Amino acid sequence: MSKKVFITGIDGQDGSYLSEFLLNKGYEVHGMVRRVSLEDPEHHLWRIKHILDKVKLHAASLESYPSIFKVVEQVKPDECYHLAAQSFVSYSFEDEFSTINTNINGTHFVLSAIKEKVPKCKFYFAASSEQFGMAKESPQNENTPFHPRSPYGISKVAGFHLTQNYREAYGLFACSGLLFNHESPRRGFEFVTRKITNAAAEIKLGLKAELRLGNLDAKRDWGFAGDYVEAMWMMLQQDAPDDYVIATGETHSVKEFIELAFDTVGLDWKKYVIVDDVLYRPAEVFILKGDYSKAEKKFGWKPKVNFKELVTMMVNADLERFKNMKKDICDAKD
Repeated sequence: MSKKVFITGIDGQDGSYLSEFLLNKGYEVHGMVRRVSLEDPEHHLWRIKHILDKVKLHAASLESYPSIFKVVEQVKPDECYHLAAQSFVSYSFEDEFSTINTNINGTHFVLSAIKEKVPKCKFYFAASSEQFGMAKESPQNENTPFHPRSPYGISKVAGFHLTQNYREAYGLFACSGLLFNHESPRRGFEFVTRKITNAAAEIKLGLKAELRLGNLDAKRDWGFAGDYVEAMWMMLQQDAPDDYVIATGETHSVKEFIELAFDTVGLDWKKYVIVDDVLYRPAEVFILKGDYSKAEKKFGWKPKVNFKELVTMMVNADLERFKNMKKDICDAKD
């Protein structure tokens, strides 16, 4: 009999890669989405469009405990991956109340529903490197103190401690993955990495003239989302629950990301990129770098896709997408 898995945020970047990974392992995959996503799948479910016939979707909201409780009761999952959140850091400054309420309460609701209905279910919480914020040491590991610098980071610290508390107080198999920045061609268009690769492709094809960005000196530890979802699954296959940093151990600046993206399309980025002070965060995190040695030692995980391969993959995917869009427009005119 197939194991059943419940994924919140199945329609996001990580959810889509995780769904593919678990389907290949023979899981019965259930996912939580907002009702509006089911009403407009073309717009909201584009990342999982190719597997919609293989997964079972349930309408629920992170803001509604009864809706989450009902889905957990129906599915009775063996594993739960809680990925859904308001995850765009810059937006969290604009609407901090919504970010904090949704992210903290949503995590609490899922944990509570599992405790009440399927206490044997293994639970994964999508923690974040943003919890470290202005870290006092680099690289950051599982013992590095948290110093979040955004409402998003604060909400993730709370979710991390909620997960830890349910593990210690109620005996749930509950893990947190402290994942550093992970990108892919499925990254949302509001994130800086996708802004860069998307703009490089548009400018190359004559569809755009410039790219406006904020702090180019901020440094991040960027990996490939497809690698990171495998680590999520590996955490839940261990004998005992624990928390793990998942990262590449390398750091690169936004400027380096830009240079590589524009090099991929044969352009000089300095001719097209404009630094706009309006796009700076109110409280910036300048450098994040993760130490994934615990995960490597415990279950043999390490990143497979390097920085150059990641950026090139994203740029080429955006180039292909725009070329197909232009072809479709030409075909329609004919």
